[in-house]
Amino acid sequence: MRYAVIAFTLIAALGRVGVQTASVIAVLGAAGLAVGLALQGSLSNLAAGVLLVMFRPFRAGEYVDLGGIAGTVQNVQIFSTTLRTADGKIVVVPNGKIIAGNIINFSREPARRNEFIIGVSYDADIDKVKQLLTSIIESDDRILRDREMTVRLNELGASSVNFVVRVWSKSSDLQNVYWDVLERIKRDFDANGISFPYPQMDVHVVQLPEKAE
Repeated sequence: MRYAVIAFTLIAALGRVGVQTASVIAVLGAAGLAVGLALQGSLSNLAAGVLLVMFRPFRAGEYVDLGGIAGTVQNVQIFSTTLRTADGKIVVVPNGKIIAGNIINFSREPARRNEFIIGVSYDADIDKVKQLLTSIIESDDRILRDREMTVRLNELGASSVNFVVRVWSKSSDLQNVYWDVLERIKRDFDANGISFPYPQMDVHVVQLPEKAE
């Protein structure tokens, strides 16, 4: 209120000495609007920061996905949250954006699931394929036995028969299990003569009759 009175008095004084006050009012109005919008964003981030501190959907050191930005939480401040991505980038995310979007906290789940889609050629023995896939996942001690393990024929694709394999492991083992199982599948399939087909396209050449002269 005090600043509004000062501004009004200043404009009135400028008008008395012959200064065109319309342009001054326009400039002050634009400046006030800009300040208001800036404060609106800051207040939104401030309120969101308070909510994050109160409810703590994530803490420093946890791996999260905040509206499509994934990384390890470095710190949670009143206006923003800082993440370190898997490739080492530091990303500062406004808290207002976090509250308005989806929050996925991977660290709060002790176990997570890997899924593999494995395509083999149509002439492959599907029983042998299922046997090999089952043997591979059952031989990995990191795969949890108290969770469902799935090996099923999932799709008859355009150029391959596709199997789905789903296994659970500790969250800390997730990526290594994925890499190791995938490598084991390639090695065991090669050793047993099971091939991974390339996409194929059949081209039919049609010879049109010659036009009469």
